[in-house]
Amino acid sequence: MQDVTAVVLGGGRGTRLFPLTKLRSKPAVPLAGKYRLIDVTVSNCINSKIERIYVLTQFNSASLNQHISRTYRFDSFSDGFVEILAAEQTHASSDWFQGTADAVRQALPHLENHPCRDVLVLSGDHLYRMDYRRFILEHRRTKADITIAVKPVPAAKGHEFGILRANARGRITEFREKPRGQYLTEMKTDTSRLGLSAQEARRRPYLGSMGIYLFKHKALKETLGAEAHVVDFARELIPGALKGLKVQAYLYDGYWEDIGTIGAFYRAHRDLITAVPRFNLFDGNFPIYTHTRFLPGIKVNRGEIERSILNDGGIIERSVIKRSVIGVRSRIGARTSIEDSLVMGADYFDETEVCGQRMPPVGIGKGCRIRKAIIDKNVRIGDKVVLENRKKLRSYDDPEERFYIRNGIIVVVKGAVIEDGFVV
Repeated sequence: MQDVTAVVLGGGRGTRLFPLTKLRSKPAVPLAGKYRLIDVTVSNCINSKIERIYVLTQFNSASLNQHISRTYRFDSFSDGFVEILAAEQTHASSDWFQGTADAVRQALPHLENHPCRDVLVLSGDHLYRMDYRRFILEHRRTKADITIAVKPVPAAKGHEFGILRANARGRITEFREKPRGQYLTEMKTDTSRLGLSAQEARRRPYLGSMGIYLFKHKALKETLGAEAHVVDFARELIPGALKGLKVQAYLYDGYWEDIGTIGAFYRAHRDLITAVPRFNLFDGNFPIYTHTRFLPGIKVNRGEIERSILNDGGIIERSVIKRSVIGVRSRIGARTSIEDSLVMGADYFDETEVCGQRMPPVGIGKGCRIRKAIIDKNVRIGDKVVLENRKKLRSYDDPEERFYIRNGIIVVVKGAVIEDGFVV
């Protein structure tokens, strides 16, 4: 795959994932206690032998840039790289990225430094495993100008996707953004022609775009150059390309999740701790790569652990942890109960004296009760704190901006300090 360059879109604001995106870009949001969302997409590329990867960044990009530079370093005998391309002012453009297509347009001069046959355009915030080599081989077999990865979905989920309609040969003939009612019904495709069984084809007759595009390099340059006003792939470039280019569908029927909301993010982590998760981290043939930390193993002095993921560098005292993910360097005090929660951990081992003031150490104190919560990184939670959403609120903004409630889930902001005895 030396003639393929990947471009990962990582510049969106991620407003639906707020407050996890309050201080970082969406692809930099921690995943499973030790990874970042961007690691999934980059690992898919590396496992598919695609090693020339550009990551386009824009909003709150500092932590993402730092993670990329620390994590992905190829050896001296390889021409592979993972390189950040931040939005920049040039003689050709003085604006930030105006959309997904505009971001790739502004990156085109950099792509010319490494001539390639095809350009793979990816999102940096989806959870899935895909061997892109099969995708690329199908793209070349059909001699397509553009190939779009699609997921078969039932009618009940059709309005959540951009829906594509394809003919019997897999050529895309129409695109509609999140259609409903009759507009959705008119977009049915015989998905059995694309590889589903007859039964599954009846259940899932719609093709949802996964936001994964493979372009002939020439077609990408010509399309973006000819349509200078086009700024978005889904809403503008793809519908326009259907008029004159050969656009094919590539059906993918594995696990794929756009974890763009707090609810979806929480549910994805709930799935990770099941006995047989749909996205399996324990896959030695297709690993997820991330920053190497050289941390000691987690130390559990005493406690009750049930169906949870514990990451390195933590110390757990006499606590109860059920159906939860505990991140790197987590410190959990005695007599604390954590259920159905995600604790992201810390970026450092803590010194409790901060700026001359005595604060709770980074971690969770003694005698706390935490349920259905997401505790972001470097949070300081004192003793006897209760985070249970006792009022059953669906949404709430703390006036002091220490925590928020979204979809009924408490989200404690990165670096927040929660004093002893606080109750939600």
